[in-house]
Amino acid sequence: MEAIMQKKRFYIWMIILIISVIILGMIAAAIGPAGISLKELWKIIIGSNEMNRVYKTILFKIRIPRIILSYLVGAALATAGVIMQGLIQNPMADPYIVGTSAGAGLGATIAIVFNLNFKFMGLSTVPLFAFVGAVLAVFLVYQLARQGSKVPVVHFLLAGMAVGFLLGALTSLVMVLGIKDHYKIVYWLMGSLAKASWKEVYIILPYLVTGLFVTLYIARDLNLILLGEETAHNMGVNVEQLKRIVLITAALLTASAVSVSGVIGFVGLIIPHIVRMITGPDHRRLIPAASIFGGGFLMLSDTIARTVAAPTEIPVGVITALFGGPFFLYQLRKSRKI
Repeated sequence: MEAIMQKKRFYIWMIILIISVIILGMIAAAIGPAGISLKELWKIIIGSNEMNRVYKTILFKIRIPRIILSYLVGAALATAGVIMQGLIQNPMADPYIVGTSAGAGLGATIAIVFNLNFKFMGLSTVPLFAFVGAVLAVFLVYQLARQGSKVPVVHFLLAGMAVGFLLGALTSLVMVLGIKDHYKIVYWLMGSLAKASWKEVYIILPYLVTGLFVTLYIARDLNLILLGEETAHNMGVNVEQLKRIVLITAALLTASAVSVSGVIGFVGLIIPHIVRMITGPDHRRLIPAASIFGGGFLMLSDTIARTVAAPTEIPVGVITALFGGPFFLYQLRKSRKI
């Protein structure tokens, strides 16, 4: 009976969450330097002949792609955070711990400083180099942490930290070589969705959809991992294979997000933790809820970033840090009391 009630509460919470995200998206579409009334917004949505053509262009060329992209990036980072925290069994783990942010930062910095300018599969040089850098960083971390056919979690964390520091130092070195590009590099490293377009949406969408399918498929195994690796192994889980799947999936989700938005911190850290307090530790519920909540959170953060100091834009990574920093400190203080 209790299980039925929990399932019912979960579905009610999910419906409320989805409706809230839709309403937030409509509000985000309406506000900006060129304010659009909800009445005008509704006309554009239903395709009325009386709609304002200028507003239509603003919506479909600028705001809607940005709103959708912010949602997808937030969902990808939150999903990556959930499975990383589940694997490491630490609610304070972050998807960037696998080296993606450091690798992406170095890749993007190289592209900016050396003024590389070409396209590959629709990707311009900065997001392309960011994606490649993120994936290569994770591969390096994995190889350093591997012991034969096994990857001990502690070794993986230490390798991730070491590679992160090394790549961060290389990024600083490259920045020194390109003094004139400091502003571009720093702005990218703080995270921004200012250049969002439909192209970026199409880039990240397949990675997010694939990542969600994979994470939902391994949700039961992640639940068993919470009981300990040995117990999970005795219950039929191929622990080392699960580690590889989680690491690759988290890396691709994070790399795809970072490549189109820059480095946006705290989403993959705080969202899984907040949602876990509501849904419980069951990954079959935690994963979909965290992805929706994460998308809504970044959508809200980006709306604040582009409107609070208009016409100047604040990097969205600054807004997420202002939300996430105090929350992280609160959790740290709370854990000390325990």
